[in-house]
Amino acid sequence: MRYKKLGNSGIEVSVIAQGTWAMGNDFFGDVDEGLAMKAIRQSLDCGVNLVDTARAYGEDCASERVVGRAIKGVRDKVVLATKVGVLRAYGGNYVKCSDPNVMRCELEESLRNLQTDFIDLYQIHWPDHNNPLEPALETMLQFKQEGKIRAIGVSNFSIEEMQTAVKVADISSVQPPLNLLNRSSLGNGVLDFCAKNGLGVLTYGSLGGGILTGKMKQPTIGGNELRGAFYSFYDDAGWAKAQKLLAVLKEIADAHNAATAEVSINWVLAQKGVTTALLGATTPEMAIENAKAADWELSAAELAKIESAYASVIG
Repeated sequence: MRYKKLGNSGIEVSVIAQGTWAMGNDFFGDVDEGLAMKAIRQSLDCGVNLVDTARAYGEDCASERVVGRAIKGVRDKVVLATKVGVLRAYGGNYVKCSDPNVMRCELEESLRNLQTDFIDLYQIHWPDHNNPLEPALETMLQFKQEGKIRAIGVSNFSIEEMQTAVKVADISSVQPPLNLLNRSSLGNGVLDFCAKNGLGVLTYGSLGGGILTGKMKQPTIGGNELRGAFYSFYDDAGWAKAQKLLAVLKEIADAHNAATAEVSINWVLAQKGVTTALLGATTPEMAIENAKAADWELSAAELAKIESAYASVIG
């Protein structure tokens, strides 16, 4: 496993991270809780040290509770990250809220869910445009001064919002979406801003919700299978284009005696400024496969081949 410094935090994190959105068991289809906990433990055994979650993942903070049980007894091996600022309202709807009083309640609940006295990386999940940003950032600084969090991060922030976060709270990291099919954080300048300002970058959706493993059947939307409503490339046209790109990725994977997922992950890790790729392994086998991506890197020629295929297939 390879490790990098997370921005200005002084914390070293693995380039492969364990994401846990699926462990909320209400968005990515049925997830077996026991296997999910084993996946987290397997990731740790493979050298992964960063585990990322959020209160909003699942009803009643389900993902945080799974993580808390999984890391019990091995907390000292984990760089624990979670998020504040998104609430689950009646009916499961998401509500963005950065009211400082609410944030305080969220922090205390997360500490209980995760069975810990402190959180290594605490992140504002989404900007709340109904409340001013500065008080929320000042509240995060207060949490840090109290020793309840070690580092401050943000997620899904614009460049202007990140500029404010750097100025007010000296943030350490940013969590944007990034994968071969969603390059918005490249095009909008977010990754470039992070690189220029020494911010750590945790990419989410690094495998596009699973499509970039090359193993998926096209999911239907309904019940607790909703990834097709979040990722734009699960419709018929997007799915067909992705399969053509995956054929090229498989050629590269076969040359390395690797899985297609490893190629997709390594493309993300090759992008300027990226610190770690979040990957939602829900079984030990998936965790092992994801971790293997850290054992090798794509060559310049392979990266060029992928870019050529992307331009031809996706446009």
